[in-house]
Amino acid sequence: MDTSRRNFLAGITGAGVAGTVPLLTQLENPESQTPTFRQGTADYKGPNVIIIRFGGGCRRRETIEPDTTYAPYLLNTLAPRGVLFKNMMIDSLQPTQGVDTSHGQGTIYILSGSYRKLGNAGGDGLAERFVPSAPTLFEYFRSAFNISAHETLVINSEDRKQEEFLTYSNHLRYGIDYRCQILSLYRYKRFLYPRLLSQGTRDGQQLSPQQRDQITKELRELESIDTRLPTSKNEQLQGFWERWQAHYGETGFKNPRGDRLLTELALRSMQDGQIQPRMMIVNYTDCDYVHWGIPSHYTTAVAIMDQGLKQIVDAADTLPFYKDNTLFVVVPDCGRDNNPFVDVPFQHHFNSRSSHEIFCLAFGKGVENHGTVVNDVVDQVQIAGAIGSLAGFETHDAETDHLANYLA
Repeated sequence: MDTSRRNFLAGITGAGVAGTVPLLTQLENPESQTPTFRQGTADYKGPNVIIIRFGGGCRRRETIEPDTTYAPYLLNTLAPRGVLFKNMMIDSLQPTQGVDTSHGQGTIYILSGSYRKLGNAGGDGLAERFVPSAPTLFEYFRSAFNISAHETLVINSEDRKQEEFLTYSNHLRYGIDYRCQILSLYRYKRFLYPRLLSQGTRDGQQLSPQQRDQITKELRELESIDTRLPTSKNEQLQGFWERWQAHYGETGFKNPRGDRLLTELALRSMQDGQIQPRMMIVNYTDCDYVHWGIPSHYTTAVAIMDQGLKQIVDAADTLPFYKDNTLFVVVPDCGRDNNPFVDVPFQHHFNSRSSHEIFCLAFGKGVENHGTVVNDVVDQVQIAGAIGSLAGFETHDAETDHLANYLA
């Protein structure tokens, strides 16, 4: 057993909680499993669901406060189309769970509607690879309706490979059979590198022995990250990456980078008749570069997210598949500090009160109360239940759908 595998198994052996099963059981003892639900057969008419993770970590001050916002489209154009929850909190429900305010964790709380202790798929420190212990929205969705895996997507950042593991939970009744798929630069490289080695060229240029060795090394490193049960290749996503390769080439010098890359991946998936996700989360991340201590990294990233949000909403407002039949939810993964004793008060998100203070904007199909501002305290884990309520599927292990009462 190699080291990464040993760490992986050790990290998940104790991950089971009520209603869940450790991944160790799923992988090593398949004959002992209770059969999973059969995938739903009901036709789904909508709404499509697009979740925008306004991350990695941003405050209300730079987003929803009129005098200091760097997201004018979000605040001035989209908020009047829906319901703005100005006082959403992380871990406000009693009893509190003492959760960490960070990116992978916050994304799981949004998708699962639960603060259950998270499983682990290897890694440690900032590279720890969390696994949901409660089912995700994707799993609930696919178990209820005849939805293919490629129609449920995570659009992920190239710099947060640990978030490639949010595709399914370790829940006994759901899990891998109802996983979603991922579009990211990491996934593109996993698609591209074997092809480069096979054809011996890159963008028409013969690979040198040194280049071949470097690609082989990088591929092995990419493969070593993924310690969970291998899944078969998805034909639709293979086709997507083939079209991406034809358009942007093989060097990586032509395609957008950072959060602009996520916007491009989301747009191309929506425009691609072979993909057209019915449920998607876009995991914007670049705000978190402010950890380096440069304030403009943060404020510029908020503005770039706002621009990307406009592009995605414009696409949904015009593409026939999405027009008038798409529910949008915009929510940060976490807030940021507000420390007056340092040069950059919002440099980190160290579980401070302001790191727990976020917001949520819901608009689109099913949201009938337009231009409504809610000042009541609500919680991040109440989002999943509200989405399930509006989209017509049960979210058994999520918190109440309390937020839905404000929307219709």
